[in-house]
Amino acid sequence: MQRFLLAFAIQFTVLISAVFSISVFAADSESGAEQLRQFVRNSKTAEGDFVQQQLRAPKANESQEKGLKVVRQTQGHFVFQRPGRFIWDTQKPYEQKLIADGKQLILWDKDLNQATFRPAGQALSASPAAILFGEASLDQSFDLVEGEERLGMKWVALSPKKNPNATNGNDIPYTKISVGMVNGLPKALELIDGLGSVVLVTLDRIQLNVNLPPNRFTFTPPAGAEVLRLN
Repeated sequence: MQRFLLAFAIQFTVLISAVFSISVFAADSESGAEQLRQFVRNSKTAEGDFVQQQLRAPKANESQEKGLKVVRQTQGHFVFQRPGRFIWDTQKPYEQKLIADGKQLILWDKDLNQATFRPAGQALSASPAAILFGEASLDQSFDLVEGEERLGMKWVALSPKKNPNATNGNDIPYTKISVGMVNGLPKALELIDGLGSVVLVTLDRIQLNVNLPPNRFTFTPPAGAEVLRLN
């Protein structure tokens, strides 16, 4: 079933990409919302490492004391450049890349030897990717709600503003999007869907405003790979 990851990878990665853009000099005494605003305003490029966990609540026959249970975990490296370019490179437990080159969104699955292309605008236009890829103010697309401090982070919730031109309402598949900020950097992203499933992403070794080569986001499928093009 191609790991059922094409749709999930696109939805999730545009969300996580939404978090990357700030000044490392933002004082930790500032609110999480203000740290996030500065992050969005000030950084043009970034790269770092991620660990992504899919969590679920214990079932009725399982111990309730341990809280949420990790049902899937991946890790890898990310790179982004405003506007419209990023790489979400999953390295373990399998190799898979999601690449946006500014015009198209590419999912490369090494095990399947398959590359899937689709227009970037179609996949990204109705998502929090606008935080990264757009030039508009963060507050034009989201209401930022200050949350509690937990796990050593200042959390801020992102509530998408209603789009009067949307035919199906908001296309974002999550009912709650929260970002954990520390010293002006996003250190975690928490996503909860309507069924209560949780995706938690922790970020590490973040470097801002790094120099990237012009071809960093160029991807050419290897010879013999299956290529799918979706409209």
